[in-house]
Amino acid sequence: MPQTLERAAGVNKDAEQDFLPLNGTDYVEFYVGNARQAAHFYRTAFGFHLAAYRGPETGTRDRASYVLVQDEIRFVLTTPLQPDHPISDHIRLHGDGVRDIALWVEDAESAWRETTRRGARSVRPPEKLSDGNGEARLASIAAYGDTIHTFVERRNYRGVFLPGFEPAAAEDPLARPAGLKHIDHMVGNVALGEMNRWVAFYRDAMGFKMFKHFDDKDISTEYSALMSKVMSNGNERVKFPINEPAPGKRKSQIEEYLEFYHGPGVQHIAMATDNIIETVGALKRQGIEFLRVPSTYYEDLAARVGRIDEPVGRLQELGILVDRDDEGYMLQIFTRPVEDRPTLFYEVIQRKGSRSFGKGNFKALFEAIEREQARRGNL
Repeated sequence: MPQTLERAAGVNKDAEQDFLPLNGTDYVEFYVGNARQAAHFYRTAFGFHLAAYRGPETGTRDRASYVLVQDEIRFVLTTPLQPDHPISDHIRLHGDGVRDIALWVEDAESAWRETTRRGARSVRPPEKLSDGNGEARLASIAAYGDTIHTFVERRNYRGVFLPGFEPAAAEDPLARPAGLKHIDHMVGNVALGEMNRWVAFYRDAMGFKMFKHFDDKDISTEYSALMSKVMSNGNERVKFPINEPAPGKRKSQIEEYLEFYHGPGVQHIAMATDNIIETVGALKRQGIEFLRVPSTYYEDLAARVGRIDEPVGRLQELGILVDRDDEGYMLQIFTRPVEDRPTLFYEVIQRKGSRSFGKGNFKALFEAIEREQARRGNL
C-alpha cells in the first residue's frame, strides 16, 4: 500500500462521507487456552460479570465462549475443545491474545461491502444468525497479523449477546466491579516499516483519519524508541494507535512484543473510568499489578501539569501518571503484562478534557517498561 506521509495525515473524500459509520466497539474476543479460568481472573481481578455462555451445553461442539461485561465494555473469552482446531493453532503461536476487535454497525453487509471494495480482505462474508430473540448479522475483514474486525449488526436482536449464547445468572457471585466504563482506545504493534501500511489501511479501507502522530523524538529513552500514529473513525468513538519500533541501542518494547507474540497484534487495551483513584485502588486490592515510576516523577508534578483536582500524594501512592494538553488533563496507569508471555497489558485512563495519550509521560512510562524487560532478560 504505497503512500506518502502527507497523504496519511489527511482525510480522503470517502472518509469525509463516512462510508463506515461506527457506533463504537461491540466486543473484543480473546482466544485463550482455558476460557473458564481466564473468565475467573477477569471477574475477580478486573471486576467483570459473566453475562452469557456458549459451549457444548448450548449446542456448540467445537469451542466454549464466556461473555464478560463491565458497563459498556464487553469481552469474549473463547477456547477450543480439540487440539486440531484452528483456534488451537492461534494459541500455540501467539499465546492468549486478542483475535477480534468487533465494531458495532447499523448495516453489517454494507460495512463489509464498502471495506472490501476498498481493499480489505474478507474473512467472513455477511451472515445472518437467528434464534428466538431475533436475528443478528455479522461479517469480518482482516487487519494486522491474525487480528480481524467483525462488523456486528444487532438492531433486530433482543438477546443477551448473540444467537447461540445463553444468558448467565442475573447475579454473578465472583464479579467485583471496579468502575471501568468503556474502551478508550486499543493499540496495535506492527513490525518496523509496517506502520504506514496499516495507517493507509485504516484510512483507505475503513475511512479513518489521523488523530495524533508521535515519532521517535516523542517516544524514546536512552535505550529504545518507537513511533506511533493514532487512527480514529469519523465520530472518534473508535481509536487505534499503531506502533512500530524505531532503531535504538537495545530491544524496544515493541520488538519484545513481536518476538513473543510471533507477529503483529494488540498490545494493550485502554479502559476508561470516571474516578481513576477509586478504580485503581479497587483493582490493586483485587490483585492487578501495575507498573511503577520512580517517586521523583511526582516532585515537580504541579509545575509540569498545573492545578489538578486529585491529591498528588494519593496519585503517588497508587503510581498514577498525569499529563496536560491545551484541552485539559488526563490521568493514566498501565498494568504489567497479564499473560506469561510479555504481550498483552491494560491501561486505565481518566480524561478531564484532554484528548491526547499522555505524551509527557512517555519517557517515565517506557523506562518503567524497560526495567521490566531487563528483569526478563529481554532488554
